[in-house]
Amino acid sequence: MPAEQRKPTDKRVALVTGSGQGIGRATAERLAADGFHVVVLDKNADTMKEVVEHINSRVGEASGFACEATDPASVAEVFGRIRAEVGEVHALVNNVGKDSPKWFVQTDEALWAELIALNFMVTLRMTHHVLPGMIERRAGRIVNIATDAARSGSAMESIYAGAKGGIISFTKSIANESAKYGVTANVVSPGPIATPAFKELMGNQKDTEAQVARMVGQVPMRRLGEPAEVAAAVSFFVSDGASYVTGQTLSVSGGRTMV
Repeated sequence: MPAEQRKPTDKRVALVTGSGQGIGRATAERLAADGFHVVVLDKNADTMKEVVEHINSRVGEASGFACEATDPASVAEVFGRIRAEVGEVHALVNNVGKDSPKWFVQTDEALWAELIALNFMVTLRMTHHVLPGMIERRAGRIVNIATDAARSGSAMESIYAGAKGGIISFTKSIANESAKYGVTANVVSPGPIATPAFKELMGNQKDTEAQVARMVGQVPMRRLGEPAEVAAAVSFFVSDGASYVTGQTLSVSGGRTMV
C-alpha cells in the first residue's frame, strides 16, 4: 500500500533493528506472533522485504523500512515515516551489530570507529528517538542486544566486547532514569548463536571446525544456541509480565556465562 494511503496500526508497535536475518529476524517473527505490529528495519532492502512478506503471510503484521542506521539523517527520515505510516513505537529492540575478530594490537582507529559506530552509537541514536515519546506516554519497552563477550571478555573481540559492554551500562542508566515513567530497559546477552553472521564469521577463520568445536566446548550445554532462543528472551522483556523488571542483563548462552 502506498505510504499516503497507509493508516497507522491499532496494534502496539515493536521496532527491531537489523531484522533482515539471524537474531533480528527471529525476534521480529516472535514479536509478530505475540501480537505486535513489527517494524522490520534493515539496511538491506531485499532481505527486509522478504522478512516483511513472510511475517504478513504466515505470522502476523509487519511493515519494513530500509535504513542505514549509522547515518543520523537516514534514521531521522525513517522515524518520521514510521510515525506517519505505522504509529508510535511501544517497544524498541536494538539488535544491529557487527564483530570483526582481531587481536587488539592489530586493530586501528578506523576499525574502532566502525565497530563503535555500529555496536554502540546506533543503540544510542535509536533510543534517543523513541524514549521521549515513551516517557510522555508513561509506557515503553527497550531491549538491547549485547553479547556475553561483554560480560566475560573475549580474546580477539576487544572492540566489539567493549562497545557491547557500554550498551549494558547505558541500559542500566536509562532504566534508572525512566523507571518512574513506566518505561523499562533491559539487555539480552547472547552467547554463541548459529546465525548467518556467525557462520560467515567462522567461515572466514582458519580451521573453522576446530574453532567452532572449541567454542561449543566452552558451553555447558555443548551446543550453539538458536536465534529463536534469543527471541524468546526478548519476548519476555517486552511483555506485560516483565513490567517490574528493568536494568537487568539476561544471558542466553547455554550456561557459558553464569554471573
